[in-house]
Amino acid sequence: MPDLTIFGQGGVAFCLFWASVYAVLLAIYFGLGGALVLLNRRMAHRRIQERTRSSRVAAEIRQSVVALALISFYVAAGLYAQHLGWVLFAPQPLTVLSFVGWMLVSAVAYDTWFYWGHRAMHTRALFRFHALHHRSLTPTTWSNNSDSLVGATVEQGYFLILPLLLPVPPEVLIAHKLYDQITGMISHCGHEYAASRSARKPWPLLCTSFHDQHHSNFRCNFGNTFSIWDRLMGTVHPGYDTLVVDMEQRSATPFPAEPDRQQSSTLS
Repeated sequence: MPDLTIFGQGGVAFCLFWASVYAVLLAIYFGLGGALVLLNRRMAHRRIQERTRSSRVAAEIRQSVVALALISFYVAAGLYAQHLGWVLFAPQPLTVLSFVGWMLVSAVAYDTWFYWGHRAMHTRALFRFHALHHRSLTPTTWSNNSDSLVGATVEQGYFLILPLLLPVPPEVLIAHKLYDQITGMISHCGHEYAASRSARKPWPLLCTSFHDQHHSNFRCNFGNTFSIWDRLMGTVHPGYDTLVVDMEQRSATPFPAEPDRQQSSTLS
């Protein structure tokens, strides 16, 4: 288990730990975001939508910085509560087997949490708390965390609740959140980098096109890691699998012959 005693004891210690988690998430947000912007300029042929890019990048970044503060609080609070023993079960010792097993359990559990929470946010009663995230029909990597605090809670509160209820090793929780942050930004970047047979029927995985279709159509593709719940509940976009095949073919060329000059002049 990570040694949290280096932060001391009490409320000040928790705030220092929270600040550390926040700093890591911000580093990923700006570091990976900048890298994806540069990569996208070289990969015009992997662009999913032809719509004009969002002009809300500055607003997306500002809101993401706020939302990430809350998200980092949930992650830090879950880990700190586990450290203090304020949980139903003590975490299991970390082994290769427990790490792999709990990562699979957490991935499935989070996808279930995310699907139903995300779908609830698209109901008439709750969409006002999620509308901010959907102001851009064409997402950018900066829009991944651009959501209201209620929306961030519904989708990311999982990382607070999980360690309170299950004996998940803290290293698994940390690894899962890092994975979630990285893949979330990739899934919003507007360019396809993960299209493959495993991202379409009959396989349960998905790729960037999955969430991109959610932004352009609103009433489909609510899942996060898998397409299982969407396929079971009939909410997968009918053209998703065909789009994946198309993106596989477009992605076969590593670099386009000519860069997308118009896109390279934007930050998205």
